[in-house]
Amino acid sequence: MLLTLDLNDARPLHEQVAGAIRRAIGEGSYRPGDRLPPARDLAQVLGINPNTVLRALRDLRDEGLLEFRRGRGVSVAGRADGRALLAQRARELLDEARKYGYGRDDLIAILEDLP
Repeated sequence: MLLTLDLNDARPLHEQVAGAIRRAIGEGSYRPGDRLPPARDLAQVLGINPNTVLRALRDLRDEGLLEFRRGRGVSVAGRADGRALLAQRARELLDEARKYGYGRDDLIAILEDLP
């Protein structure tokens, strides 16, 4: 799994990690039953604290996307539904819009003007 973090992104690192994993599941890079690399390995590759990765994994477990099994690591429990994937992308779009001075209502107006 190739994960990257944007250090200029205002979102907390654990949210960025969770979003990247959520996208990988939603796009089919990981299928139900597939095991994820250990949190320590992910943290080392990303250059962040392992606790940050663990927090992201716990969030995804709470969403029902991952399951933790003692002695077996973390595996994908199910496929991200379209709504969860779109919600993640909408959050990212809203964060990007805020960088340019636009708020939620401005973004909604822009979306409503699209054909």
